Amino acid sequence: MRTYSFLTVLLWSCMLHEIHMMPSQKRTNKQSRSERITELLENGGKTLQRTKRGWMWNQFFLLEEYTGPDTQYVGKLHTDQDKGDGNLKYILTGDGAGSLFIIDENTGDIHAAKKLDREEKSLYVLRAKAIDRKTGRQVEPESEFIIKIHDINDNEPKFTKDMYTASIPEMSRVGTSVIQVTATDADDANYGNSAKVVYSILQGQPYFSVDPETGMIKTALPDMSRENREQYQVVIQAKDMGGQMGGLSGTTTVNITLTDVNDNPPRFPQRTYQFKSPESAPPGTPLGRIKANDPDVGENAEIEYSISNGDGSDVFDIITDKDTQEGIITVKKHLDFENKMSYTLRVEATNTHPDPRFLQLGPFKDMALIKISVEDIDEPPVFSRPWYLIEVDEDVKEGSIIGQVVAQDPDTTQNAIKYSVDRHSDLDRIFNIYSGNGSLFISKPLDREETPWHNITVIATEINNPKQSSQISVFIRILDINDHAPEFAKYYETFVCENAKVGQLIQTVSAVDKDEPPRGHKFFFELVPEFAVHPNFSVVDNKDNTAGIMTRRNGYSRSKMSTYLLPIIIFDNDYPIQSSTGTLTIRVCACDSQGNMQSCNTEALLLPAGLSTGALIAILLCIIILLLVVLFTALKRQRKKEPLIISKDDVRDNIVTYNDEGGGEEDTQAFDIGTLRNPEAREESKMRRDVIPETIFQIRQTAPLWENIDVQDFIHRRLKENDLDPAAPPYDSLATYAYEGNDSIANSLSSLESLTMEGNQDYDYLSDWGPRFKKLADMYGGEDSDGD
Repeated sequence: MRTYSFLTVLLWSCMLHEIHMMPSQKRTNKQSRSERITELLENGGKTLQRTKRGWMWNQFFLLEEYTGPDTQYVGKLHTDQDKGDGNLKYILTGDGAGSLFIIDENTGDIHAAKKLDREEKSLYVLRAKAIDRKTGRQVEPESEFIIKIHDINDNEPKFTKDMYTASIPEMSRVGTSVIQVTATDADDANYGNSAKVVYSILQGQPYFSVDPETGMIKTALPDMSRENREQYQVVIQAKDMGGQMGGLSGTTTVNITLTDVNDNPPRFPQRTYQFKSPESAPPGTPLGRIKANDPDVGENAEIEYSISNGDGSDVFDIITDKDTQEGIITVKKHLDFENKMSYTLRVEATNTHPDPRFLQLGPFKDMALIKISVEDIDEPPVFSRPWYLIEVDEDVKEGSIIGQVVAQDPDTTQNAIKYSVDRHSDLDRIFNIYSGNGSLFISKPLDREETPWHNITVIATEINNPKQSSQISVFIRILDINDHAPEFAKYYETFVCENAKVGQLIQTVSAVDKDEPPRGHKFFFELVPEFAVHPNFSVVDNKDNTAGIMTRRNGYSRSKMSTYLLPIIIFDNDYPIQSSTGTLTIRVCACDSQGNMQSCNTEALLLPAGLSTGALIAILLCIIILLLVVLFTALKRQRKKEPLIISKDDVRDNIVTYNDEGGGEEDTQAFDIGTLRNPEAREESKMRRDVIPETIFQIRQTAPLWENIDVQDFIHRRLKENDLDPAAPPYDSLATYAYEGNDSIANSLSSLESLTMEGNQDYDYLSDWGPRFKKLADMYGGEDSDGD
């Protein structure tokens, strides 16, 4: 025990500054009996005494990285229960027990079996037991103890990065901070100087310096220029042991870049530039490039070019190419060699982002002269106008001159020019031009209503050099002439009620005109002179290009007259006045008390009164069935009959003649007009005398009221009945030529009356009636008709 105490005191005296006192529960177990304290507790009148502890061990210390030939001795465990007879056995458990630390179970000596690294693990906690070999019981309670590894300087400082990157503006002042580097040492900072790091600069002087304690790198020279040198590589060393000899060290590299500032003005490499431009160069044509040099970069090198003055500042322009920082000289206006042959410009290059700190160095701009020579070329003819507008009346005569275009050669030679019309713009060849003077004339008639505008292209060509030509657009506007008469705006379906009253409006009509008078349309409506006072209807002009059709009597009868024709003259107000006659067809219809049309069909009057709707439908169905039976029978027999007309010459219709009007009622083969005057006679079944058919089917209904039907109505009904008769031949004289109708407003056109008149009659008015009467006008109104 004394030996162990001596060794412990010796170890502590060698490493006094590193010994740490253990906590109270791990103090030395061996205590002197004089320190034993007897504590009296009142517990049933018994006195309790503290039990002594027999362990002899303390906190152990061990150097790391031990490289001796033998295992490193750590310490010894011993208890006063050990009599040295080998009855006790020492057991060690805990961190590294059995692998890193080995105990002699007989003597309690502890050795380190391996080399230890404090940076890997600096503290080991173990537990010790003392067991009686015979009984296997513990003679001392299990207790913990600590083995602490003392540090040695076996780790060099290491930087947080192998390489640092930093930047600083050029022209910075001395002492400007750049970047801070940091190195760490894995050794124990609380034990000696093994972890005390000092920084120093190995490479990068005299431009930069480093703070030995903080590792902050700073500038060491003033006015470092990026244009002279942009990149710097600085090597920094970190050394432990406070930088003393024998300490370990580590290095890192710092790449420092000087960033640009605008400390250089732009400068032109030459004072004068020469350029050439053909006079035909259109506006926007680039002539050349100039560039002012600026050693700065980025926005500090951005330059703006401008023309400060010169005799061509309004003819030329300069723009800046943002990608190359060049000035591009361009044409601003058309050039004319004959007018001016050379120009001089003064161009200025200016930095767009000057730095106020360096304005004292001078203006950040530069000047240069630009001389531009204009080259003469053979130019095409030039028209006096950019385009031409010509207005011409639509009734202009063919061959009339309507306008003129003028072009001339802009060159000093003044070559002669010829003109032509581009036929692609005038496919109909309506216009032509005199090649010598450019006068345009009409080749065909014009019609504004068909084409109100014509756009043609005129070409001017130099006679001596046909390759030099130019063209111009000529817009020709056709002016309107009042050559169209107004007419009804649409077809009107007009009706008048049988119960109409005097002065009732039955229709409002309007007119349209293809012409376009400058003051707008103004139409007038009136009845034709022959019906200036019509007994049935009147026309009231509304003074707004419309007219109203009014009734002039009370009541109209469909049985007497189912349709009225009302001719109306429409005038315009332009010069010359044009007019036309439009005929309005007015039907007589049955209406209710409100004036709403119910029926305009005249056949409805023939139906017996008092028949119900069902009876009428039944009668209609019977008629349809009977007609189908008759049609089927007629078609069946028609297959057996010989054709009525054998050849082209066998035309036996006695009415279809050209020069003979027939014998009237005395013509035994014609229709007896007396039948028309005696309607009852139509019921007599009479056979045709010109054809003897095999069978004639007559399906007709008897109309009970003949006294109210006039001759015209009778003829219309007879025509309809014959049209529905399947057995009637196609040349039935009664169905075709039975009645001529009412008198014509044109009066008689017969030449028979001319025999009683002396001299020739004037038939020229027939030409005014339109193309349908042109033949009659030629036959009766010609001067040499008699001779013919």
